[in-house]
Parts: sequence; C-alpha cells; structure tokens
Amino acid sequence: MPASSEPSSASSSGPSSEPPGSSLRHALVVTTSDRVDGVLAQRAREAAGSVGVPYVERHHKLPLKKLLTDMADALVVFESTAVSLVDAQGSLRFSPGLAHLRVKQLDAGVPEDMLLRIAGLREGERVLDCTLGLGADAQVAARLVGPSGRVTALEKSPALYLLVHHGLAGLPRHPAACAVDVVHADAAEALRAFPDGAFDVVLFDPMFERERKSSVAFETLRRHADYSPLTRATVEEARRVARRAVVLKGSRYSQDFKKLGITPEPARPNATVLWARLPGSGLA
Repeated sequence: MPASSEPSSASSSGPSSEPPGSSLRHALVVTTSDRVDGVLAQRAREAAGSVGVPYVERHHKLPLKKLLTDMADALVVFESTAVSLVDAQGSLRFSPGLAHLRVKQLDAGVPEDMLLRIAGLREGERVLDCTLGLGADAQVAARLVGPSGRVTALEKSPALYLLVHHGLAGLPRHPAACAVDVVHADAAEALRAFPDGAFDVVLFDPMFERERKSSVAFETLRRHADYSPLTRATVEEARRVARRAVVLKGSRYSQDFKKLGITPEPARPNATVLWARLPGSGLA
C-alpha cells in the first residue's frame, strides 16, 4: 500500500433502508429522533451505509422501544445536536467526557496527563490510536500534537464507530488541536497495510478482560465493544509502523501484559490502570 493510503473500511456495503415493521432482525440499526428533518435523515442514512447496516425512517408514532422489540438489538440514534447508542438495557449519548477535563489541564499548563508522560507526544507528530473506544485518548493526543499533527483512530465495532465518529464531528474544534480522523477498521488488518514508520506513536487501549462495576453508560459501551485479544503479532506490526514508540494501557487485574510478555511501567500501588511503552522501528 502506498504511504498515503488509508486502511479500507471494515464494511463496504452500500446504504439500505428498512421499512418499520419488517420481520428481519438486525444487530444494529440507524435511525433518528422523532423530530427529524431532511438533512438529519440524509446524514443518518449515509452513516448507516458507511458500515452496511439498515437505516429506518422514524416518526413520533414509532418509539425506540418498539424498534428494539421488533427489529434491532441496538440503535444508533441521530439527533439534531447529539448521537446516542441505545439498546434494551441502557443508552449512551456521546460526550467528550473525561477528555474535556484532561485537555483543560493541558491548556492550563499541567503536564501530568499519563498519555503525555508515557508517550511523550510532541507537536507535529503522527499518532495512530488502534482502539478508539469513546475517543478520550484520541482527543488528548490531538491536543498534544497540535494543528500541524495528525491523529488517526481505528474502531472495529460499527456501533462505537458511528457513535464516536459522528459525535466528534459535532464538537467544536479546539484551536490548538488537530482533527481526529476516525476509520472503521480492524486494527490487526489495518496495521499490516501501513508502511514502516508511517506514524510516530501507536496507541492501544483494549477493553479490560475483567469486568468491573461501572456506570450504566459505560456498561452500554462494554456491551458493544470489540473484545478481540491483542496478540504478539499485532504488537510487532505496531512496532514496525511506529517510528518512535508503541504505548499500551491495561488493567492491573488483567493478565494481558503477562500474556504478551510486556512489562508495564512502575505505577502507584493503588493504580487500577497500567501503562507500557515499547520502542518503535526508528524508521522515518
């Protein structure tokens, strides 16, 4: 693949519309709030097509509960100023959340963010986030590398990709940050397509294998996240693609680092999240 090429989307299926009341059941459906206009409907329809899932036109007589009962296990719901992920057990509306507080700390000149301390990101660098999740590390990385830098974020889960891609698109751009380019792709496949040294730093924050009690919103995230285990082969691909470093996060209660043969950085005794850093390829 040429150096300028991006990994292809994890799905190439075209857009489709599903009539309300269809007997088919789907893992994921895209719809809108019941107060919809043509522009919002078209945006939702195109979003559904980008990951190859159905779009269902909605009106005030078609409640989300009925869609979940009759048609879908989960919904991505486009509203005029928000995007939500909804299933029968809960919902998650996209929000910059903790990333907003972390960026404010950086703006205030407080250099204590762990991503900065471990990755040492600098202005103008290129970052590949292989596990986008809710986008917190990607947003912080975008602030650290600045407008001249580049952050590409991969997300395999179609539900989380739609939620975060369109959620981030609706946020005002921080004047001291670059945009986050969100790509629907499997990280293991995407890494193989990148040339040596394509990025300065590659990030991994896979879902913790040990479940912990958390908020309703985070439990919604967990239900729709991808749990593919990180392998040594994928880590080696990341080291090839990363010019300077590969940075990984994991739970203290997980065996992930041990299985990968990776020693985490020293941490406080009460730390629940561990970090590790591996050298990259050194290639420009």
